[in-house]
Amino acid sequence: MLEVQGIHAAYGQVQALYGVSFTARAGEILCLLGRNGAGKTTTLKSIMGLLPLSEGQVSLDGDQISSLPPHEVPRRGIGYIPQGRRLFPELSVAENIEMGLMTRGEGKATREWVLDLFPRLRERLGQAAGTLSGGEQQMLATARALCLRPKVLLLDEPTEGLQPSMIKLIRDVVLKMKAEGIAIVLVEQRVDTVMTIADRVVFIENGRDVDRMDAAELKADPGKLRTYLGV
Repeated sequence: MLEVQGIHAAYGQVQALYGVSFTARAGEILCLLGRNGAGKTTTLKSIMGLLPLSEGQVSLDGDQISSLPPHEVPRRGIGYIPQGRRLFPELSVAENIEMGLMTRGEGKATREWVLDLFPRLRERLGQAAGTLSGGEQQMLATARALCLRPKVLLLDEPTEGLQPSMIKLIRDVVLKMKAEGIAIVLVEQRVDTVMTIADRVVFIENGRDVDRMDAAELKADPGKLRTYLGV
């Protein structure tokens, strides 16, 4: 279980988060919703240690991880798929996957597992990651994160710019990971996607968590979407 407790973070002198708190449980999809610039991506970066906390803490299964250096956070079992994918473009598909496997000492069985999830990557193992299509790059970024065999998976706008068939593939993989007991924190602008896969929703506004509810409750009261997202 991932616990985010009252975290504050800033970019230099510019405060970005003001006490964000939430819990992501095993086998659950928690979606962070909010307008552009609300603090959703900053929250994920703060969990990963890429942005230091000035207050609050992040815990995984009861162990505090927010004081760890950024390279240690994935080793504890948190996979991160950032917006924009952040692959190693000059390395091959196989080499990008290998980078993921090395993080927690995973081997051939995990490699085969992720390639079974994304068969197209198996066909492109020798191809440079930077020459893949946008959808294929998203597959590779997801596969690399799953190479950690994570307890928690953070996804930042995973369907951005993708065609419908790729969106469905990513959605199906996320649901498979939920079924395997992974806690998933999803930042997503596509409300239709959120409404079909989320278990719970936390609304972020101006760096604060301003509301939270079960997805079923949100479906019954879509006025919350107009209030916080303007849609």
